Formats: sequence, structure tokens, C-alpha cells
Amino acid sequence: MTHIAQTQTALAAFLPCVVAQARLADIHDSLTLALDATENRHGYTQTEREARSYIRSAIRQTQRLMGDEA
Repeated sequence: MTHIAQTQTALAAFLPCVVAQARLADIHDSLTLALDATENRHGYTQTEREARSYIRSAIRQTQRLMGDEA
């Protein structure tokens, strides 16, 4: 196998991981924007609190999937 073929094989195996990470990063960014957009200085209704809790939970899960434990 030539060096080029070995490189292409390695990239083919690695590329899905890179694409998945990029998609997860986009999802994380979208969730963060949604949380920021719903910020309210005057308090939240029960429904808004629950929705924001779900968004924060989704952000944490996305971070775990990306391998970012922070």
C-alpha cells in the first residue's frame, strides 16, 4: 500500500469522528444561544424554568458526548 493510500485510509476512518464532533459543537452552540435568548431578569414562569432546565441538561449531555467534562 502506498503512502497516499495509507493516508486516505486513515482519513476515511477518522473523518466521521471529526464530522460528529463538528455537529455536536454546532448543537452545543445552538443550545447555548437558546438559553441566552430566553434569559429574563424579571424571573421565569414554571414552564420557562422547566424548559431552561431541559436546555441546560442538553448542554451538559452534549459536552459529555464531545468529551468535555467542564
